[in-house]
Amino acid sequence: MTQTFDPESPVFTCHVGGKLSVRSSMPLIDRASLSLAYTPGVAQVSAAIAADESLARTYTWRSRLVAVVSDGTAVLGLGDIGPAAALPVMEGKAALFEQFAGVNAVPIVLATKDTDEIVDTVVRIAPSFGGINLEDISAPRCFEIERRLRELLPIPVFHDDQHGTAIVVLAALRNAARITGRQLSELRVVVSGAGAAGVACAKILLAAGIGDLAVADSRGIVHPGRDDLNAVKQELAAETNHAGLAGSLEDALVKADVFIGVSSGVVAEDAVAEMAPNAIVFALANPTPEIHPEVAHRHAAVVATGRSDFPNQINNVLAFPGVFAGAFDAGAREITEGMKLAAADAIGGVVADELSPDCVVPTPFDPRVTPAVRVAVAEQARRDGVARV
Repeated sequence: MTQTFDPESPVFTCHVGGKLSVRSSMPLIDRASLSLAYTPGVAQVSAAIAADESLARTYTWRSRLVAVVSDGTAVLGLGDIGPAAALPVMEGKAALFEQFAGVNAVPIVLATKDTDEIVDTVVRIAPSFGGINLEDISAPRCFEIERRLRELLPIPVFHDDQHGTAIVVLAALRNAARITGRQLSELRVVVSGAGAAGVACAKILLAAGIGDLAVADSRGIVHPGRDDLNAVKQELAAETNHAGLAGSLEDALVKADVFIGVSSGVVAEDAVAEMAPNAIVFALANPTPEIHPEVAHRHAAVVATGRSDFPNQINNVLAFPGVFAGAFDAGAREITEGMKLAAADAIGGVVADELSPDCVVPTPFDPRVTPAVRVAVAEQARRDGVARV
């Protein structure tokens, strides 16, 4: 994608020097304050933590610090642009953590695409952090990286491109189903895209009790009869498509209730017109949705996009700040499937009394969202037995 470099434009001027800074939470104004914050006073705190590492939760910022980690291989709609070019995005993610949840975050970009090296690096830096947010790492490597880090680390590991998207999609779909007078168990869903977001959306919808679901990649519907599937897609083929569909995405859309687009493909209006009455269209590709909202509205009862200039924006910022804040409040060792489902319930519940075709999820600036998600996730962590406080 070609981008114009204009150093005088607002988008560049606001990035001069980066978007983050570190400030002391303790005023350092005299010899006494310096001796408390640093030497000699800090030695007492370090000695206490050396004797009991759990004290680091109270006496350092580790328990409320997230590492935002990327290798720059799947950045926004730009693709594999490398770690340096990914850094502004990771800075932005860290800024959102602070703005929406008061959670500190540090962007870390890695000059490697090797799965083993990424896992090893994150494990080695993990003692500095209370949680790991993986970001913009290409599929299918992202699945193995997250799985291995979750197994190796006693702190939450969360790949936001997967789970943040999936949480908000589930919240929106539950409310869209209510508007159209249906239950999730009655819906047949088609997911366009079998990358990080597509796989996670499929899995969370299955866990939530969706009626039937088919996933399509660039070669068509994912089903067990295909011989070109990687391990992740083979698992999808076994768990989805109970109707036994084969063929193209367009074939899957015939009489489908829901379209969820998390790919860069374009869907023709003729295919949208073949969907069931009161269809639901979530066309989430940015900046160009798979189905333009004007086209979708001609055939669907509820339409959502990933863009801020249309109603019903499916935005990960509705999920990840509250998910990490709630996990930290509970001292959670991991983020469970139950915690993700609880987050989706909380997001959808914020607008439960305000539902309309143009309001199935809150806006990113709704001040009710993060507190609701935070409480729901912390409570679920305790129910799931992964909380330490």
